[in-house]
Amino acid sequence: MDIYRKSVVANFSFLKSAVNAQQAFLRAVAIGDQGFLVPVSEVHLEDESLLQRLTEWRNTNVEVYPTQFHATLESTRAWMKDRLLAVEDRMLFLVTDTKGKVFGHIGFNGCYNDEAFFEVDNVVRGEQDGEKGLFSAALRTLVEWARTTTVVEGFFLRVMDDNPQAIEFYKRNGFVETKRIPLKRSVKGETTSYSEVAAGEAADKHFVRMDWSPAVDEIGKSLILTAGPSISARETNYAFDAAAKGWNKEWSKYLTRFEKQFAEYVGVKYALATSSCTGALQIALMALDIGPGDEVIVPDQTWVATANAVRYTGATPVFADIELDTWNLDASSVESLITEKTKAIMPVHMYGHPARMSAITAVAKKHGLPIVEDAAPAIGAEWQGKRCGTFGQFAGFSFQGAKLMVTGEGGMLVTDDDALYQKALKIWDQGRNPSRTFWIDADGVKFKMSNIQAALGLGQLERVDELIEMKRRIFNWYQEGLEGVPHIRLNQEIEGARSIYWMSSLFLDESAPLSRDELMKRLKERNVDSRPVFPAISQYPIWTTQQQPQPTAMRVGLQAINLPSGVCLKRDEVMYVASQIRGLLGA
Repeated sequence: MDIYRKSVVANFSFLKSAVNAQQAFLRAVAIGDQGFLVPVSEVHLEDESLLQRLTEWRNTNVEVYPTQFHATLESTRAWMKDRLLAVEDRMLFLVTDTKGKVFGHIGFNGCYNDEAFFEVDNVVRGEQDGEKGLFSAALRTLVEWARTTTVVEGFFLRVMDDNPQAIEFYKRNGFVETKRIPLKRSVKGETTSYSEVAAGEAADKHFVRMDWSPAVDEIGKSLILTAGPSISARETNYAFDAAAKGWNKEWSKYLTRFEKQFAEYVGVKYALATSSCTGALQIALMALDIGPGDEVIVPDQTWVATANAVRYTGATPVFADIELDTWNLDASSVESLITEKTKAIMPVHMYGHPARMSAITAVAKKHGLPIVEDAAPAIGAEWQGKRCGTFGQFAGFSFQGAKLMVTGEGGMLVTDDDALYQKALKIWDQGRNPSRTFWIDADGVKFKMSNIQAALGLGQLERVDELIEMKRRIFNWYQEGLEGVPHIRLNQEIEGARSIYWMSSLFLDESAPLSRDELMKRLKERNVDSRPVFPAISQYPIWTTQQQPQPTAMRVGLQAINLPSGVCLKRDEVMYVASQIRGLLGA
């Protein structure tokens, strides 16, 4: 609930902060190809024409409000300032056509509640000559926007029972009646108001509560994908600003902010934005003076980039086995592979689940070896209360387009070590000596992130906790939907771990009636995308030194599946996936 409230405040306050028309429209939400939802913001306090129209619409539609009075221009301005812009959990959008003409407004109110529901509020069509279906599309767009950019659990609204036209409108757009709330009428001067009555009292009217309950008929008719990001107005605004102004004196404006805030979030001193996590890991190994003749221990079950970063330095990756309960590096397997050539250990926090870092760091300390964490999919994950990326000498993170946080492609290298940071910084800057212009006196690489990518990343970072909660919620839905299904077990967090569940994944027993690949094939026929987990990568023919695949890595690579896990998935989509798995496995 704390993260939910923070996400509401951050989201709404950003939208309300526009101080000119350009900023307001850059924050707008497209209603398909029919128009826009333009957030009411600071700029509108001085828009006399708009305030006058809002006043007229309020007076024309006075009977739909529980508090009924004659509005004036100044009372509307005061309402906008004190009752809308200053209220943290309230948001209003102007509904416009594609030319920017305003036809009405719609918004949310009362978003601070124990249900974590948004109340749809202030739905007023002020002009009647707009495109047919504009308001229906606006309502659906509003709900979808909120669902995919905050950790909201649902939506409801309240409408007077003497407004049957409105009730039918909401029914057509996915709302169902759940409750009738009796109201009593009171009059003070020129103001008529309705409030809830005590039990047993006579009612003058009723509020009809309606909850959002969209039809599920369409689910399964198009492919449910394994991944996909959540992009809000914050990211698009930052990226626009970086594209328009991020040159010359401001060439690193977003890079600097992104690196600083990322380091603070992880809990380290330094962060360097890179073109990929692979590049970040390579820089780390180079800064540790690892090269030809050296060995680095990596898990046998991971994406190839982990071992490729080792190979790119001229060193040799050595493949250790993984644990069956975490799918992460097994410390005992690591220790059995240490030789005099071993120069580092590279654990991976697979699919957002932290490795058992206490065991791995104990082995590293015993043998005097540095740790480079491949935390590519694990921003925000924790082991025993400590963030991934803070256990070793270096760590690398990924913002590739399928990850929790995205910049399209990109990564981040982090460290707490002053000397290692200086070495990494020079390598990152192509071996440049800053004391002489264009003077290169050491080996280096060109793995830098662009300022525009950093702008997108900064917006994502400022929302990262709510994105994590959205991922964890998806896994909880899978737990619920797959309860009791035979032959499978979900890759769930172990004691001491806090996973971000970048991917919700399952392991299929060898005794199942279908093979892993057959299950995936059958799911695809039902429009459920999935993908196999990474195979034991020691099997690839690209390694100069060949090694037998590790048994647990081999087993997981043959039997495990990543399920649809995009951060914007609906609960009903997850339940559809679960029901297909349940049916295919005979549950």
